[in-house]
Amino acid sequence: MGRIREPVTPAVRALRAAGVHFEGYSYRYIDGGGTGQVARELGIDEHLVIKTLIMEDDRAHPMVVLMHGDQQVSTQRLARGIDARWVTLCTPEVAQRHSGYQVGGTSPFGLRRTMPVYAQRSIAALERFYINGGKRGFILCLPTAEALAVLAATPLEMAQPSR
Repeated sequence: MGRIREPVTPAVRALRAAGVHFEGYSYRYIDGGGTGQVARELGIDEHLVIKTLIMEDDRAHPMVVLMHGDQQVSTQRLARGIDARWVTLCTPEVAQRHSGYQVGGTSPFGLRRTMPVYAQRSIAALERFYINGGKRGFILCLPTAEALAVLAATPLEMAQPSR
């Protein structure tokens, strides 16, 4: 769609407070459309659209996981990387309780509770990326290095190997 005046979400407030410059874009949210929908509507490579996943480890500790839109998380690699027996995606209800965001609109910024953030290592190589702004149909574009620094993200190699 196009650049818009940003809705005031917790993510927008957190980024403004941190002094991070970003641009907000609207897109037509479609249930199940995911990062592919964002990429098609904005005319960008899906690899630049970063998913925000809320996951839990075997001790029920929640975490935020950032992954390229065109890749999948290997929960085995993630679990090994954080010294857990296993990691699983939270149900939508549990994810909302941890993050404060509705699934499909989850942002890693302005979360309801503090959680560790793990980012696929290759995300750091991007100059800028697109990530949810805290509301369905609202995406942010921001400098990668600043975003990862604000999130205190731990880089991990956790992409699902290609077959």
